[in-house]
Amino acid sequence: MISSYAAHGGELVNLIVSDDRASALKALSRNLQSITLSRSAVFDLELLLNGAFSPLKGFMNRSDYESVLDRMRLQDNTLWPIPVCLGISASEAQQLESGQSAALRDNEGFMLAVLHIQDIWPIEKEKEAEAVYGTRNPEHTGVCSLFDSPGKYYAGGTVEGIQPPLHAAFKSMWHSPLEMRHLFKRLGWRRIVGFHTRNPLHRVQYELTLRAMAQVKANLLLHPVAGNVTPGDIDAYTRIHCYLSAGKNYPANMMQLSLIPLAMRMAGPREALWHAVIRKNYGCTHFIVGPNHASPAPNADGKPFYARDAAMNLAVSFNDELGIEIVAVEEMVYVADEDVFLPVSEVPKGVQTRLMSNDEFHIKLRNSRKIPDWFSFPDVVDTIQQAYPPRHKQGVTIFFTGLSGAGKSTVARILYARFIEMRSRPVTLLDGDIVRQNLSSELGFSKEHRDLNVKRIGYVASEITKNRGIAICAPIAPYASTRRHIRQLIEKYGGFIEVHVGTPVEVCENRDRKGLYAKARAGLIKEFTGVNDPYEIPENPEVYIDTTDMTPDEAAQEVLLYLERAGYTR
Repeated sequence: MISSYAAHGGELVNLIVSDDRASALKALSRNLQSITLSRSAVFDLELLLNGAFSPLKGFMNRSDYESVLDRMRLQDNTLWPIPVCLGISASEAQQLESGQSAALRDNEGFMLAVLHIQDIWPIEKEKEAEAVYGTRNPEHTGVCSLFDSPGKYYAGGTVEGIQPPLHAAFKSMWHSPLEMRHLFKRLGWRRIVGFHTRNPLHRVQYELTLRAMAQVKANLLLHPVAGNVTPGDIDAYTRIHCYLSAGKNYPANMMQLSLIPLAMRMAGPREALWHAVIRKNYGCTHFIVGPNHASPAPNADGKPFYARDAAMNLAVSFNDELGIEIVAVEEMVYVADEDVFLPVSEVPKGVQTRLMSNDEFHIKLRNSRKIPDWFSFPDVVDTIQQAYPPRHKQGVTIFFTGLSGAGKSTVARILYARFIEMRSRPVTLLDGDIVRQNLSSELGFSKEHRDLNVKRIGYVASEITKNRGIAICAPIAPYASTRRHIRQLIEKYGGFIEVHVGTPVEVCENRDRKGLYAKARAGLIKEFTGVNDPYEIPENPEVYIDTTDMTPDEAAQEVLLYLERAGYTR
C-alpha cells in the first residue's frame, strides 16, 4: 500500500488506455462525432483520467447524476457530493445518441479521450442550482456559471483516455494521485494533511497550515487550484510564483507543493466534502477545512450564501465514512502587539486584532493601495505587485453600451482622440460597425450572431487590456449576461469601465438617418434592439450619460473625469 488510506471507493481509477488501444481509438475517431471541451470540462476530464475522481470511470450518467443531486451519493451508495457531467449543445445532442461513442477534443482539436455514451438528457439548471448550491440566485458564482454555460444537455458514459492534457508551464509541479502517493512513500511521509487554496499564500494561511501540521503531526501537501476560479482572481502564473516564494518559509522537507487542475464550483459545504474526497485519492490522511471553505462572495446585500461554519460541519459529519480526517480550523486574526496570528478563541480579551479578507486584499490591489506589512510576506507582495502595477499603468477597457443612435460611437471617437493626444498607453477603438466589417463580416443580424459579434469585441479588448493598452468599445451589447461575461473576462487582466449611454429610444429614433427604426416598426427588420428585441439596462454601470441634452465633448469629459478619479489616468 502506497498511502495510509485506500482510494475513495477502494482503488484508484486509471482511465488512460494502452498504446495499442489508443492507436485503435485514434483510427476509430475518423468516424466519430467530436465534442470540443470547454476549459472546465478539460479539467474535469484530466481528473477523471488520472484517478483524482475515483471511483468515477467517466462523466456521470443520468441515474448517478440524479442520485448525487438528491442524496450526495452515487447509485451504488458511494459518497459523492458534486455532479461531474459533460455539457453539450442542443445541436450536438441531436447528432448523438445512447450507445454511440464520441471523440473528446480540446479547443485546439487534439483528441484526449473517447466517451462511450450511456445517457443524453436535458439539463434542468434551476433544479441543479437548488440541489448543489442551495440557491438559484445568479449572484452566486457557481449558479451564474451554470446558467450562463452554453450546454443544454448532459452526455454521460464511460471514458477511455488517449492522452492527458498537456501542461506547458511548471511541468515538474503537476502530479497524478499515483505519482503523489509514490512521492510520499519515497519521502517517508505517513501522515499528510492537505490544504486547498485558490488564493496566494499569505501569513495567516501560512500560520494556519503550521498549526494544522502540529495538531495532527503531519507533513503538508500544499495543493492549490492552478486556474482562475472567480472573476478578479489573481492570475494563475502569478499565484504559483507566490506559492514558491511563500513555500520557502516552511521547515525543510515538511511541505510539498503540487498543482491541481480542478474546476471549482464554489458550492460551499458540498464542495468542501468533495475536496476532501479528492485529497484522499491523492494520498492525504488529513484535510484542512476552514470557515467559508469554497464559498463565493456574498450577494448584493452583503449576505453570505452559506452559514460561516457550514462547510466544516458537513465535512466533519462524514469523518467516519470519508476515510480521511477533517481538520476543522477556526478563523485566525493578527495580534499587533505580539506580531502573531492567533485563532479567535485564543485572543485575550481587550487585545487589539486585525483582519483583512482576500476580497479586501483584492480591492487594495486593484486600487494600487499599500498592502500592510503584517498581512503577507515581502516576496509575495513584490511578486503580486509586479503583475498588478498602479492603475495608471494597467490596461483598461472602456465599454460603451446603449441603443442604436444613442451616441456611443461619437463619444467613443472623441475619447479615442483624447487618449491619442495624451500618449500614455496604446489605444484601440473597437466600434461595433468597424468590427463587423473586419472581424465579423460573415455574421448576420440574428440574436446569436449579434451576441457573437459582441463577444468577439470583448475577446479582442481582453487581449489589449492584458497587454496594458486601452480598448474603447462601442457596441449595442443589449444582453446583461454577455456584458457580464465580457467584464469577467477582462477584469482578470485590468480595468473594465462600463459606460451606459442611456439616451431614450425616442431620441435615438429621431436621429436615425438610415431609417432602421422605421423599418423595424414596419416589420422589415427582425429582432431590432429597442423595437422588437429587448435592451437589458445595466444595473450598476461605472458611468451613466444621456446625450439628449449633452454634447459629445461633454459626454467624453464625464468618462475622462471618472477615469481620473479612479486612477486610470495621470
